Amino acid sequence: MNTSTRPVVALTLGDPAGIGPELIARLLARSDVREQANIVLVGDPWLWAQGQQVAGVEVATAPVLSLAQVRERTNASRPAFLAVDTVRPDQVRVGQADAAGGASVLSVLNRCMDATLAGEVDAICFAPLNKHAMKLGGLQHEDELHHFAQYLGVQGYFCEFNTLQGLWTSRVSSHVPLKDAASYLSVERIQAAATLIYRSLQANGVAAPRVAVAGFNPHNGDGGTCGREEIDVIAPAVAALNAAGLPVVGPFPADTIFLKARDGELDAIVTMYHDQGQIALKLLGFSKGVTVQGGLPTPITTPAHGTAYDIAGQGRADVNATANAFAIACRMGRAQRAARTSTPA
Repeated sequence: MNTSTRPVVALTLGDPAGIGPELIARLLARSDVREQANIVLVGDPWLWAQGQQVAGVEVATAPVLSLAQVRERTNASRPAFLAVDTVRPDQVRVGQADAAGGASVLSVLNRCMDATLAGEVDAICFAPLNKHAMKLGGLQHEDELHHFAQYLGVQGYFCEFNTLQGLWTSRVSSHVPLKDAASYLSVERIQAAATLIYRSLQANGVAAPRVAVAGFNPHNGDGGTCGREEIDVIAPAVAALNAAGLPVVGPFPADTIFLKARDGELDAIVTMYHDQGQIALKLLGFSKGVTVQGGLPTPITTPAHGTAYDIAGQGRADVNATANAFAIACRMGRAQRAARTSTPA
């Protein structure tokens, strides 16, 4: 790929006490990865050195003084490295959630988001973080997605997408108690979730996404005898989507809809609550899944697994999900860059 047309993708090291630093070291050691984008790594120098040591690799980088310099590089064969100072080694206990680590993650991500708002970065891919550590370190929201949305000024609908080998899922409710999930169901929220994942798949290169909607109750409500959400809310939402020109189908029983996906009949499933989709995807391929932060003005991706504190520092982390997250960030970043640079006819 011509270096002048590569998207600028920012990478972060994630929670300093987790497996993120070694994952990014393994990722950037791959020549096929380095060719996908104009990469800029944002992190503390000591943490980056530690990640390479744990992974058993050495990755040459090109120092930059600001994120604004990255797009101006004429030779992007080496990842750029923006050194920051967010956490000291003595503040990090490997395998444990701490306020210092959470504050470090917030600081780095905020800096990357500032760069997307300034048009200096086309996409962000972050290594695993820990919500508890981030809350100890100052996170004021239920999760990082809500922080991103507020920081970036999002007014419309947003939700996490989880992806696995071409299958994407979105959620009508996410990190809420299961007893509250039904209260989040509405025609408008289901329409928004389905529309968002449909458009996001198009941005990821799928011209005509095949999107289906899951039911909420056992056996799709059994004609109303086991709940009426399918009749009163979900089916009307699907009808409204069809009337708007989106060929979305459903609702289908949640315990069989993923069989259609497994057999290659679907590109995306709109689920009604967190575990309805997460259990299925993680069983299909825990070490390969990706989380995409849907509905934001810039693509942000991360591996779907967590910080794996139990194996941090041992050199055992599997890089597959991180590589998949980076690839999606690159594809969506290219679409973002094209949209930003296109000239109206």
